[in-house]
Amino acid sequence: MFSFCPLQGALSESTASQSLLELDGGVKVLIDVGWDESFDVAKLRELEKQVPTLSLILLTHATVPHLAAYAHCCKHFPLFTRIPVYATRPVIDLGRTLTQDLYASTPFAATTIPSTSLAEVSYSYSQPSSANNQAFLLQAPTPEEIARYFSLIQPLKYSQPHQPLPSPFSPPLNGLTITAYNSGHTLGGTIWHIQHGLESIVYAVDWNQARENVFSGAAWIGGGAHGGAGGTEVIEQLRKPTALVCSSRTPETTLARGRRDEQLLESIKLCIARGGTVLIPVDSSARVLELAYLLEHAWRAEVAKDNDVFRSTKLYLAGRTVSSTMRNARSMLEWMDDSIVREFEAVADGSRRMNGGAEGAKGRDAGPFDFKYLRLLERKAQIERILRQSADDAEPKGKVILASDSSLEWGFSKEVLRAIASDARNLVVLTEKPSLSETNKSSLARTLWEWWKERRDGVATEQTSSGDTFEQVYVGGRELQVTGATRHALQGNELGIYQQWLATQRQLQATLQSGGATALEANADVVDDASSESSSDSEGSVTQQQGKALNVSTTLGQASRKKVVLTDEDLGINIILKKKGVYDFDVREKKGRERMFPIAIRRKRNDEFGELIRPEEYLRAEEREDADNNNQDLNQASNNNQEDGLGKKRKWEDVAAANKNPSGGPNKRPQFNRNKPLGGGPSGGDVDVSLLANGPGGDELDELDDEADDILLGPSRLVVSSDTVTVRLRIAFVDFSGLHDKRSLNMLIPLIQPRKLVLVAGSRDETLALAADCRKLLGAQLGTASGGNHAIDVLTPGVGVTVNASVDTNAWVVRLADPLVKRLKWQTVRGLEIVTVTGLLLPGGGFAVTEVHGEGEGDAKRQKMIESAEGESASSPTALTAATGGAGGEKSIPTLDVLPTNLASAVRSAAQPLHVGDLRLADLRRAMLNAGHKAEFRGEGTLLIDDSVAVRKTATGRIELESVGLAMDVGPVGPMGLPLGPVQGGTFYAVKRKIYEGLAVVAGA
Repeated sequence: MFSFCPLQGALSESTASQSLLELDGGVKVLIDVGWDESFDVAKLRELEKQVPTLSLILLTHATVPHLAAYAHCCKHFPLFTRIPVYATRPVIDLGRTLTQDLYASTPFAATTIPSTSLAEVSYSYSQPSSANNQAFLLQAPTPEEIARYFSLIQPLKYSQPHQPLPSPFSPPLNGLTITAYNSGHTLGGTIWHIQHGLESIVYAVDWNQARENVFSGAAWIGGGAHGGAGGTEVIEQLRKPTALVCSSRTPETTLARGRRDEQLLESIKLCIARGGTVLIPVDSSARVLELAYLLEHAWRAEVAKDNDVFRSTKLYLAGRTVSSTMRNARSMLEWMDDSIVREFEAVADGSRRMNGGAEGAKGRDAGPFDFKYLRLLERKAQIERILRQSADDAEPKGKVILASDSSLEWGFSKEVLRAIASDARNLVVLTEKPSLSETNKSSLARTLWEWWKERRDGVATEQTSSGDTFEQVYVGGRELQVTGATRHALQGNELGIYQQWLATQRQLQATLQSGGATALEANADVVDDASSESSSDSEGSVTQQQGKALNVSTTLGQASRKKVVLTDEDLGINIILKKKGVYDFDVREKKGRERMFPIAIRRKRNDEFGELIRPEEYLRAEEREDADNNNQDLNQASNNNQEDGLGKKRKWEDVAAANKNPSGGPNKRPQFNRNKPLGGGPSGGDVDVSLLANGPGGDELDELDDEADDILLGPSRLVVSSDTVTVRLRIAFVDFSGLHDKRSLNMLIPLIQPRKLVLVAGSRDETLALAADCRKLLGAQLGTASGGNHAIDVLTPGVGVTVNASVDTNAWVVRLADPLVKRLKWQTVRGLEIVTVTGLLLPGGGFAVTEVHGEGEGDAKRQKMIESAEGESASSPTALTAATGGAGGEKSIPTLDVLPTNLASAVRSAAQPLHVGDLRLADLRRAMLNAGHKAEFRGEGTLLIDDSVAVRKTATGRIELESVGLAMDVGPVGPMGLPLGPVQGGTFYAVKRKIYEGLAVVAGA
């Protein structure tokens, strides 16, 4: 049984994605924890109800619609951090930088406390209505907390079957297996394949079959590093699933990659040629990589052609965490398209050839994400400086600014839009269709997109060099309402109400989390980042002692900050540590903590390579002396220049001078002058590729810092302001969403052949239209275009609607005779026992069709009986499935008995053996290595054994063996050149035996 319920994003204009899958045995899988730009807590209420019953969580993309609410749930939902979460490594790292950018950019992300919760605690104050008039903000997670939350996510690789661990409050998973496949669209984006019993579920939301500059296509069709090319059939693992959950959101118009890139560059060129500023709103983690790579390489190509327009135009990428995003991207090239890997290898080979040669002075080429022209900006003061410069210049130069976020509701993109809106020379390029929240409140990007569709004030039609036309829509002085949000500290009565509410919430969470420490700490599959103090507290303690111990520990914590007088009775066992001259403590008749010496043994921290080590503990003697000398020099310098150095930034020259070794001894790393100008020449020298990572540097923008007054850490409230901006710029739209089109769906769905199709993640109109097209497509494939009973079901559930997506099974109930049962030879395949049965079906009398209800299940299974005449026999193996809870008497059940001797020989010749199971080449390689053979992978999908036998697995799952037929093929040999064990046909037959051992060979009985 498999039921599906979308919690967000179904039959809606909102792009937020949350889906709940419930399998047999009460196993619940949550896929995605998305949000939209409204940050409405009401959309998470249904998810909060499901948290105590969830088994595991899967994440698909590192975007706001797929994981923006993850940190909020970890901080404010009890038990949420105890649920195992799985994703690919790019989704983890890029999702972390996206979430940090989100909370650092807008107070809306912290969300406000519901007025109903505040009203309950405000009755004890003189002004109960004050809580309803103020928007009190919840405490937003800090960057350290966000990093800790994302460190709990377990990374997976593509095509790696994994059996996850359940949450502490989940029923057994019973062999549930999850596998991640490349979905395109984003770096590390995932198509999830979930196998549970007989259910095979493929969850594919927001995928793209076409290759792009950075991202390879989805892995539906085999071939390439992550799929996407080189085949004509869908890979076996994703073919014929029980249910296919697919997104129905598709772009209205699709262009080839080359034409799409050309339209964007031509639009930019027209704007910067007249001295305008181009704003491209983007996200800060996923699709920004495609746009940043495209523009950087376009600038390289145009500057190499001596194009003065591009040479004089500045290119910027603005976001709070773009440096971390690009640093992560440079370390994940293997997750990108093969062209990116080849480009990196070419640059690396060129650098190695030029190292130390005469060509070295000409400089080195930059890698795919080592920016020479794209400048990264992470501070608001830097944005204000470049915008002020364009306003002060008599002849303004062109600028291109990629800024987060694409919704224009938060981030630097809103500030840039506010500054450039009044100039008709400027341009805003929208790269995807903005979403619309369920409250029908349009974001700024949605408003501009609707203006672009209306074309009320005229259109400028231009033509590219290849002949394609594109449009830029005039706005014509419309008014745009722009809202801003700021934090203000709570004061007076507000602070008292907030503290009372906070105490109530802490008491509630303490009640819900009474189970102790995080249960995931004991699982070997989860990274151990939590403390283990509570593990020693629960031994031999009672409830009263636990409460007393907590009170004492709280008092001790206060005593460390304040001068609190504690008596010997309050100190208890801690008197050994807190009081001088006390070396013993009477533990007789004591319980709980009073019986344990007050020293907490800290658990050793481990990572994937073993126990963490401290490098400073393994210094040589001369290195330790140099370190001590450097520390003394730094201390003296800080004492002499304390007034000048306090609170001021240090320059690179100061750091180099402070770390210089006066003795000039060995074992010192050279200090580089970071302000050395780029390029060749006597003052520049070679170009350091590391200096190109963040684009051109060394200017006044590096010295700008945001004001510290903007950071408010304590309790605060949200103050929303609004102003009107006159918009005169132009609007262009070039689709860079990277989503599949209808043509890809029409091509792939008949190849995938799902037994049920569930459409989510799209508006009502496009979802229902796509459902009608899919019914016709699948019906024509099955020959039931008119919609017969055998047509495949296409389901379109709404938000909160649960649908039964399992496939109906037919059960034939027969009775096995005792002589036949004794001859059956059962074989186990992946936890299931199977056997083929060949026998004589004897009638049990007249019987009618009845309904059989399975125990514990609400659905009815149809029981079909076949009337057989006397003497009728089966001439081929028959697949039988026993159903529980059968109705009817003994006489109505037919019996399957042993075949007579005169029919056994004829039936045995007609019954062919079956090979059941799925052989993995990695398992075969391990088995051959254990048997003493030499086995290694050569190429994709080819295993070479003993340099003589090649084993290949085709896309359809067929195993092919090929041997060179050497005369000396005697199998594994020992150190003396003698065969190990009996030869029995050499390597070829040894491989064949291992393959058969990995499969269940089921023959007719």
